[in-house]
Amino acid sequence: MTVPHRLQVIVGSTRPGRAADQVFPWVVRRASEHGRFEVELIDLRDWPLPMFQETMESVGDFADPTYSEPIVREWNRKLAEAEAYLFVTTEYNHSVPGVLKNAIDNVFVSYAMRNKPAAFVGYSASLTGGARAVEHLAHTAIEAEMVPLRNSVLIAEVGKAMDAEGNPVNSLTDTALSITLDDLAWWAGVLSPARQAGQLPPGTQRFFAAAFAGKN
Repeated sequence: MTVPHRLQVIVGSTRPGRAADQVFPWVVRRASEHGRFEVELIDLRDWPLPMFQETMESVGDFADPTYSEPIVREWNRKLAEAEAYLFVTTEYNHSVPGVLKNAIDNVFVSYAMRNKPAAFVGYSASLTGGARAVEHLAHTAIEAEMVPLRNSVLIAEVGKAMDAEGNPVNSLTDTALSITLDDLAWWAGVLSPARQAGQLPPGTQRFFAAAFAGKN
């Protein structure tokens, strides 16, 4: 029997009246029905993280970081529990909401998201369907050492994209999510045992170690 992968669905908008509330229930339901995931909803409304303020001094012991505030420590530990991530994001000014970027920035020195697959559901009131936000988020995911996937879901004109039952009006939107979930499950199945078998130290650590050694 295949053990389900721990998937966190991360909702990246927090403002009142957000369209995310029309989208993420469908995403969570479909991910739960997929059969390969143990799904947890991570709503950033429940995580009032400080604006990124971590320094080497705030981290404390690298083996057990304290961070600047307890919620940052809890946030790092929470994200470390997942084996895969599915971000649900709107598009603000051609990019992701600041609260989502800040949430990823606060994953600091724990490498909690490292070598784990990440996929994206973008939405917007315009015809772009959040494509530019998804593109920027994929770049951020690379820097956080996630493994961002090519296939994603883009929901244009989100205000009329879902029916009364909370399903996409366009059946191809559901198809796109099915493909994305299949990809996430495959990559989680590849990367989870790879991490367990042993990982290289983060490249930044290796680089700075070499740079420091060169000064001595």
